[in-house]
This record gives sequence, C-alpha cells and structure tokens, in this order.
Amino acid sequence: MNLSAVIEGLLFVVGEDGLTLDQLSRITECDKDVVATALSSLREEYEKENRGIRIHFLGNTFKLTTKKEHHPYYQKLVEVPGTNKLSQAALETLAIIAYNEPITRGEVDEIRGVSSVQLVRKLLAKSFIKEVGRSDAPGRPILYQTTSEFLDYFGLATVEDLPKLEITGVEDSQVDDGVDLYQSKYKEEQTIEEEIL
Repeated sequence: MNLSAVIEGLLFVVGEDGLTLDQLSRITECDKDVVATALSSLREEYEKENRGIRIHFLGNTFKLTTKKEHHPYYQKLVEVPGTNKLSQAALETLAIIAYNEPITRGEVDEIRGVSSVQLVRKLLAKSFIKEVGRSDAPGRPILYQTTSEFLDYFGLATVEDLPKLEITGVEDSQVDDGVDLYQSKYKEEQTIEEEIL
C-alpha cells in the first residue's frame, strides 16, 4: 500500500470536511507518526509551484484546498460562458438545499444517496449557496442555504416562491398505518408466484 496515495484519495473524497490525524490513523490502520510523516511529505509535494492544490491544516483537520494565488482563474472559470450551466446532479442538489435549508452536506448526501462534495463546491463557487453556520450534530457540520444569486438566477422573489412538492407513489393509508412497504411488495410477489404455479 502506498500510504501517501491512500491519504491523498481519502482527503479528496471527504472534501471540505477534512480528516483529523486520528481518523487517518484509524482508517489506514497505521501509527499516527507514520501517517504524520506521509502527510508532511504530501504537503511538501503540493507546495511546489507546479501543483494546483495543497493540503491545509484547518480546525484540527487536514483538507485539500486550492492555492490562493490561483483564485483569479477560478473566478474566471465561473464567469466564462458555457461553464455556468448546471448539470442535472447539481440542480438536484440545489433543489434539496432550497427545500430543506439550512441543511448539512451529510443530510444532502443522505437524501441523494450519493456523495455531493463536488456539487456543493461547485454551487458555492457559483454563489448559489452559502455557509450559514454549523449544526449541533456531532462534528458540528457546516449548514448551507441558498443565496440571492440563486433567487435571481431562477427568477424568484423568495424561497417561498418555489413550487410546492407533492409526495407521490405512497398512499396516505400506507404511511398512516405504518405498513412495511418491503413486506407488502414481497407478499404481493409471493401471491403472484403461487397463482402461476
């Protein structure tokens, strides 16, 4: 196992949440001193002029971040025509935030069923969402909500102008009676099988 490569991948996957030395040690099953040495080596590599990212130590966690001196180029990226389009996944993430704000990235991931790290970064870069504090949940994750730029982009006066959502596909009686949908489907399929046999 190449420990530096594993750490690099882990930091990329967790994004803005970062990882502590303890977490990296537990995940990699390596001694803290060994992990610290690998981190130090990675940080030195990223500080070279030919690298576009760096490892930053913020709030007791290590995170992959961009270099401050490259910020003007990231700003241009957002402003360049054609790069301002939102993908279906980004729209989905934005809708989840708009309808549930303030919300943490972990809660967005739970609703979507997949990681939203890159999408949240993209929406932050486009100023469609912003950080508005921290949740009281363990780890005190960052809370996000939509911005005035989001409202302008979609032609809304307030978030209340969003279309009302209707939950479909589940009958009220099933929700009220606490029916186990999996068991109901299983029994239904079993009955069909019996009829065929």
